[in-house]
Amino acid sequence: MPSRIRRRMAGRYGADPLHLLALLACFALAGYAAGRVVAAGIWIGFLVWFVGAAVIHDLLLYPLYSLADVTAQRRPWHRRRPPSGTSTWPPSINYLRVPAALSGLLLLIWFPLILRLAEGNYHRSTGLDTSPYLGRWLLVTGVLFAGSALAYAIRLRRHKTPAEPPPPLPAPQARRSSP
Repeated sequence: MPSRIRRRMAGRYGADPLHLLALLACFALAGYAAGRVVAAGIWIGFLVWFVGAAVIHDLLLYPLYSLADVTAQRRPWHRRRPPSGTSTWPPSINYLRVPAALSGLLLLIWFPLILRLAEGNYHRSTGLDTSPYLGRWLLVTGVLFAGSALAYAIRLRRHKTPAEPPPPLPAPQARRSSP
């Protein structure tokens, strides 16, 4: 698409045309999923689940993880001095947010199995027990945080330190002429 048309569309629409295309694709996918739910005849249960999830998220989970985020940003070790020759540490909060969010999402999805709340139903359905789920979730959480710590260590290692100015040259000394 020529840049002139992209600029004009961005001026009218307010974003890049690819944004509109992605938004239309998301609406198409959501429409398809809604159609499948209605065709399966489970739309009332889906609606109850969807509204309940939104209410639980907005009234309970959002305040909790917002509080956790504010607490993590005000951590006491934040005020340590950076290594000599650097002006600041690279920000570390996202290296905590990402693995915590992914681990929390996995816990939210699999909590009946992780906390053994569905032991009987799961055993009747599959013939297996739920005992490995807690250990696997802890292992995945540990790997996520370890990978994030490794990524932050690499970032710290590559963090550019401001170049120290070279020492000043000694002032030229006047020559003494001998008589």
